[in-house]
Amino acid sequence: MTHTNLKQQVTVSEALKKGGIDIKLSALIMGFANLANKQFVKGLLFLLSEIVFVISFFSQIIPAIAGLFTLGSQTQGMTTKVIDGIKIQVAVDGDNSMLMLIFGLASLIFCAIFCYIYWCNLKSARNLYIIKNSGEKIPTFKEDFQTLANGRFHITLMIIPLIGVLLFTVLPLIYMICLAFTNFDHNHLPPKSLFDWVGFANFRNIFTGRMAGTFFPVLSWTLIWAVFATVTNFFFGIILALLINTKGLKFKKMWRTIFVITIAVPLFISLLIMRNLLNDQGPLNALLMNIGLIHHPLPFLSDPLWAKFSIIFVNMWVGIPFTMLIATGIIMNLPREQIEAAEIDGASKFQIFTSITFPQILIIMTPTLIQQFIGNINNFNVIYLLTGGGPTNSHYYQAGTTDLLVTWLYKLTVTAADYNIASVIGILIFAVSAIFSLLAYTRTASYKEGVAK
Repeated sequence: MTHTNLKQQVTVSEALKKGGIDIKLSALIMGFANLANKQFVKGLLFLLSEIVFVISFFSQIIPAIAGLFTLGSQTQGMTTKVIDGIKIQVAVDGDNSMLMLIFGLASLIFCAIFCYIYWCNLKSARNLYIIKNSGEKIPTFKEDFQTLANGRFHITLMIIPLIGVLLFTVLPLIYMICLAFTNFDHNHLPPKSLFDWVGFANFRNIFTGRMAGTFFPVLSWTLIWAVFATVTNFFFGIILALLINTKGLKFKKMWRTIFVITIAVPLFISLLIMRNLLNDQGPLNALLMNIGLIHHPLPFLSDPLWAKFSIIFVNMWVGIPFTMLIATGIIMNLPREQIEAAEIDGASKFQIFTSITFPQILIIMTPTLIQQFIGNINNFNVIYLLTGGGPTNSHYYQAGTTDLLVTWLYKLTVTAADYNIASVIGILIFAVSAIFSLLAYTRTASYKEGVAK
């Protein structure tokens, strides 16, 4: 029986039960089996990792995890001390709940990493047990390293990015989720004050408490905006692509270039220009008043209803060219045989569009539409640079009439310092985006065709 077949049949627990003293002790002393079988470098690495973990466990991890549960008990302040018979006020450094939460989470991740290393140690002991039973030569450290540099080189390359993901993506993400279950707001800002765990109180505040009057209107506008911004860009982009690709149209490259100029200009510049143009005292209102079409400035960005229509219109201006380019590529690669056969059968251009062109464009672009819809739910730039979430609404908490959930989250974080409510909003945005993406994408024709294949 080959080494590979034995490896598939022998489990780690079986190897520990049936193996020699070196295999059994590897469950207690990491790397012992490797050291006993002259794999000194590998064994020392396992042993060193265990020593480092044991030392850090008692000196750092236990206090950090304890702090994760308590989030601090000593507040920053002044205390009275008697020095040489004189009472003086001395500043006392308090606990920092934010750092205690971060260090506690980092300690848990560190423990998870050590558990994986420990499992690798057990698997290494099992492999040694199998190799000895099969009578094969025990590989040296150099030979093991060659397997990492050749056959498993892709795993080796993933180690550094994986560490980066754990430190800069997973840890901040878990930290943000944890904040949703605390009272970390403008009244509990560390290091001056402590914050504590409050369970689902913030979620109740969002759905049924005083934040509900802001959350549900902002959520409604976010979904309305996402639908209209996605649909208008999609349909008008397709229409523009069809017009430019019409037979007999001259200077097609020139027309494409004119509309693509919008893409060439950075988005924030286009939005700031449009913000100045649509201002109550901006050039557009001044022009309309000078030629006598209006007598008072139109409130493009200062009236709640006008502002919403203005945002959708400006988004069309900056978004349609992207859809036009994608649709153009699809239209130019459509099978001409179907279209020519339909024309011979007497089908009109509208019938060809509704029965052949549009269905094929829709099949190809459905994943893109889903991505655009999710992108519009989180479209921070258009709202923030065009209206800043305004005009203001006295019935909302830290939100304006045109604020999306993501811009409201920004204001809750930067302006109000209500990090707990902002974290809840972030979780809800993720939930809405993830659920919609999964439900919509798994029901698309392109996904079903891919599964069928």
